[in-house]
Amino acid sequence: MSFKSRGDQQSSKNVISKKWALFFCLACFCAGVFFNNRMWTVPEPKGITRTTTMEAESLKLVSEGCGDEIKEVKRDSKDIIGEVYKTHNAIQTLDKTISNLEMELAAARAAQESILSGSPLSEDLKRTGSSGKRRYLMVVGINTAFSSRKRRDSVRATWFPQGEKRKKLEDEKGIIVRFVIGHSATSGGILDRAIEAEDRKHGDFLRLDHVEGYLELSAKTKIYFATAVALWDADFYVKVDDDVHVNIATLGETLVRHRKKPRVYIGCMKSGPVLNQKGVRYHEPEYWKFGEAGNKYFRHATGQLYAISKDLATYISINQHLLHKYANEDVSLGSWFIGLDVDHIDDRRLCCGTPPDCEWKAQAGNICVASFDWSCSGICRSADRIKEVHRRCGEGEKALWRATF
Repeated sequence: MSFKSRGDQQSSKNVISKKWALFFCLACFCAGVFFNNRMWTVPEPKGITRTTTMEAESLKLVSEGCGDEIKEVKRDSKDIIGEVYKTHNAIQTLDKTISNLEMELAAARAAQESILSGSPLSEDLKRTGSSGKRRYLMVVGINTAFSSRKRRDSVRATWFPQGEKRKKLEDEKGIIVRFVIGHSATSGGILDRAIEAEDRKHGDFLRLDHVEGYLELSAKTKIYFATAVALWDADFYVKVDDDVHVNIATLGETLVRHRKKPRVYIGCMKSGPVLNQKGVRYHEPEYWKFGEAGNKYFRHATGQLYAISKDLATYISINQHLLHKYANEDVSLGSWFIGLDVDHIDDRRLCCGTPPDCEWKAQAGNICVASFDWSCSGICRSADRIKEVHRRCGEGEKALWRATF
């Protein structure tokens, strides 16, 4: 055999072996695919379940039920808000009741100490805590002087009801209004007799055990609150000057909003300069207590009109012999509440200007409680001008009798 024939046989064998190799590869691939489909199962993803028809119906029913539950939750949320509001009001009422009880207890203790010490009881302590007294909304004390007869008459002719109307104001609205004045240095003198004659005619005075004097206004303020809280059981006690115009119904509506709060001090809060120069109006002899020259007073209500709640009036009555008096009565009142848990209410409707200021506000529906001129610390020439202020800025007599407190 030649070398060439041998090469051809070897080539033929190689060709056959390649074909078989390709065949075996295809066979192995098909077998692998077959066994893979038969033996391998795709696992279900964890946490995912397939929903059957019954389960789908159940879910539908539950979802429909959720709609009703959501509505119920909304209704419940409104009920909860209402209950929270009621609870808040109940807490405020309870807080005020506790405060009143604490003040009455303090008054009783003061009376007991007076008895034990052998000193006579003051009239206000005797009356404080007496049972059977009617509850009033407010007592309004109009600060006046012996020389202010024309001012008093102008107030009677405008915003202070007289005669049967005054009695109706007390009985139906629970509002007591009185001119507040003490005695002259000469007890029983001509000045006192003039006031007694005026009181017999009108019956609208509250006489204090106090000697009148401009520099004694702080003392007069203390005695007024002590006397008023002893005579009348009221929610609020108001002090106003006799040259200020007042809308009584608007004042009552303003105070009622704070009725449930304990220890309330309401007015136009200010912080004026401490005047250390002698001879000037509103000079402060104890200016050094307020720090360096040029300092201002602490916040306090301006003296033309302010109101305090019963517990604060009782506090003044009990502690009147300990409370320090500064030259200016509004500063004195503010100082008595420093260190106490008192709610200071700053309401600018208690210090409107005279027309056109109060008139514009009334036309806009924001009726003022009190109107006066800052430049005069009251209505300038009030005896002559208060009727005009009343005509242009008054709330109207019907407003008072329609008001509900």
